[in-house]
Amino acid sequence: MGRSWWQTTAITAITVTALSVSGCGYNDLQGLDEDTKAAWSEVINQYQRRADLIPNLVATVKGYAAHEKETLEGVVNARAKATGIQVTSEMLKDPAAFEEFQRAQAGLASALGRLIAIAENYPNLKADQNFRDLQSQLEGTENRIAVARKRYIDRVADYNKMVRYFPTNLTAKFLLHLEEKPNFTVADEKAVAKPPEVKF
Repeated sequence: MGRSWWQTTAITAITVTALSVSGCGYNDLQGLDEDTKAAWSEVINQYQRRADLIPNLVATVKGYAAHEKETLEGVVNARAKATGIQVTSEMLKDPAAFEEFQRAQAGLASALGRLIAIAENYPNLKADQNFRDLQSQLEGTENRIAVARKRYIDRVADYNKMVRYFPTNLTAKFLLHLEEKPNFTVADEKAVAKPPEVKF
């Protein structure tokens, strides 16, 4: 009788544990955590693609506009700063590191914008097939970055909701020790909200 009672108790305990764990969101939280890491990896992949294009773009512009030294150096320095940040999935747990990464990428985007604007002053550069190809690849990469960031934003929103909703917030906090992940923000929300000025 002792053995069957222990077996029945063990099976009951396992069943109750399995049912309670399935209702606490443990697996859902783990899945969403992995989804956010995968989406983050794609964002990094696209930023790396952009960083890889920059040396060729700078070299092409340098051939036509060597005296635009300050702008060229600005792009090179911004790229060095952006690629110099050690990027890991652990960054998603550190809002300050995430913000530093975001600032570096914004600085690089700004420097690239100035570099592309230089081309307007050099008709021969604008006509150069290599420059046009690089510019097209860069524009495509910027679009890919926007898509990757959007996917990451969506994954983080789903994840953060699960971390905050009851009862999964209890599992997140006490069992898995998970916290909300940082998300991309706009550097100057007032500037974005302001309509652009159009002059003719």
